Amino acid sequence: MSSLLLTSLQAPLADPFCRRLTAYLAERLGQPVVFADDDLWQERQRRLDSGEVDVAWICGLPYVRRTDTISPTVSLVAAPVMSAPRYGDSPIYFSDVVVRQESEWMAFADLRGKRWAYNEPSSHSGHGITRFELARSGLGSRFFSEAVEAGSHQSALELVLQGDADATALDSTVLEALYAQRPELHEELRVIATWGPSPIPPWVASSELAEETRLEVRTIMTSMHMDDVGREILAEAQTARFCTVENADYDPIREMARMARGILL
Repeated sequence: MSSLLLTSLQAPLADPFCRRLTAYLAERLGQPVVFADDDLWQERQRRLDSGEVDVAWICGLPYVRRTDTISPTVSLVAAPVMSAPRYGDSPIYFSDVVVRQESEWMAFADLRGKRWAYNEPSSHSGHGITRFELARSGLGSRFFSEAVEAGSHQSALELVLQGDADATALDSTVLEALYAQRPELHEELRVIATWGPSPIPPWVASSELAEETRLEVRTIMTSMHMDDVGREILAEAQTARFCTVENADYDPIREMARMARGILL
């Protein structure tokens, strides 16, 4: 029996949850399921695009880029619904702009000429929505004195904490997970803006995966909150459940990307 290969292109702190989800799927599918966690996200992405990876957790911006083509390379499986009240029991998330607690800046507009850190260019929550907000607010290109690509949300945050950058925009679910792991961050950081909501990063299936298998994985994921083991796994990731989503649900990201064209950090 062939193995199903899963991976995640989310922040590395999501990997433990993905491993538990992988084991859960394997038990309920009755076939081997493997989580590809030994590569950098760029290699995981390459393996998804080559059809080697069957199911992946990706950002909304890469999702729309992979579907807005003549031959889409992925299709939707499910999306997480986070537990915190701010998410309104919907598959959404936010981008929280954070600075060091002792800094003087109180609003995003105060960051003109400051040093900005972002995770990577294909990220909606760290890069795409920043460019959109610069366009929407009329602040325009080259607003910051410097914009540094850190490689991940966690690395961007460390640049801020170390004083090597002044601010960054973090996926709100990543920030909440970091607060849970490192409570001292509440005293070290301050949120000066919240952008969104945006459609949350979905789980997708490669176009190479059989439709029957994709639907079976979807059914398992969207019902796992109904049993004790599934609820425990979800709770550890501050997630209430998975739900079905449609391609049109990601139109807000398409519109933000359209408005951000031509805006440079």
